[in-house]
Amino acid sequence: MNAYEALLDEACDMGLTVKEKPLKYNNGRIKGNRIAIRQDIDTTTEKACVLAEELGHHYTSVGNIIDMDSSSNRKQERQARLWAYNKQIGLKGLVRAYEHGCTASHEIAEYLDVTEEALQECIEFYRDKYGEYKTVEHYIIFFIPHLAVLKKI
Repeated sequence: MNAYEALLDEACDMGLTVKEKPLKYNNGRIKGNRIAIRQDIDTTTEKACVLAEELGHHYTSVGNIIDMDSSSNRKQERQARLWAYNKQIGLKGLVRAYEHGCTASHEIAEYLDVTEEALQECIEFYRDKYGEYKTVEHYIIFFIPHLAVLKKI
């Protein structure tokens, strides 16, 4: 099962309906218990990234947050994206990718079944949140100057 199928199952379990539609202005939208994903997105990996963010909105957002001039709406958008990055990548996902031998960003993204753009945005979020590094179990994940994972001995 790929990441998109797993997220579709999660949405279904939460009572959400997901449909692919010809959206004009967004890759995804959520309204109530319905999620629309732009139907002409090329890959299931890209669709998974969009669906993860829409699920993030389901779990973290309140009301209509389309107007990005509002600081409250921007904060909710950020929370939804952070939820999606934690769901799809997470600190432990970075460690798993390292354990699997992935070192380059394209290898990590492929292993975790996310786009390279989502991986880079996730690393930027983690850099803002954790600073230079974060310790996870027996590993240190460095975000500055670039992503690196080291196992503590």
